[in-house]
Amino acid sequence: MPRRFFRKFAIKRDKLRTQWYLSPFDHLLHDPKLWGIRRRTVVPAFSLGIFVACLPFPGHMVTAALLALMLRINIPVAAVSTWVINPFIVGPFYYLAYELGSILLRRTSRPFEFELSFAWLIDGFVSVWQPLLLGCVLIGAILSLVGFIALDLLWRASIGDYLKRRRARKASQDANKD
Repeated sequence: MPRRFFRKFAIKRDKLRTQWYLSPFDHLLHDPKLWGIRRRTVVPAFSLGIFVACLPFPGHMVTAALLALMLRINIPVAAVSTWVINPFIVGPFYYLAYELGSILLRRTSRPFEFELSFAWLIDGFVSVWQPLLLGCVLIGAILSLVGFIALDLLWRASIGDYLKRRRARKASQDANKD
């Protein structure tokens, strides 16, 4: 089931070769591991995407794709799985990460107000970046580990079910021949 599910969204390598903006990277993108739907490339890519999604900086999809390229795992799955942390839950998620980081660093969490200005970035963000980053990395590592284990178990169970049905089908065909 997972392989068939991911195959629906697979990108064809030949289609990428025709894109003018990817021509400088053509020598990097020819590896079938980067695009193939195999458990050994999809499961780590999913986990990587979840981890990158938890980090507090912009450009998650690009970062996940570049890391997937470097690690030689499925690029589309890594890029798309960054949307696990979607814009609707990003605020509460970062608040939870900040609180967790404050607890682990033994800092008192101070109430702060967000203001979209360069002055706030200099003054306000300086006081919250350490607990926020620690909390995001810790939660990201835990979520990516859970995602890795869950998808790997689901994939293995799907393969087991497929093999069981195939054996039953073969046994029934052998019984019909006799």
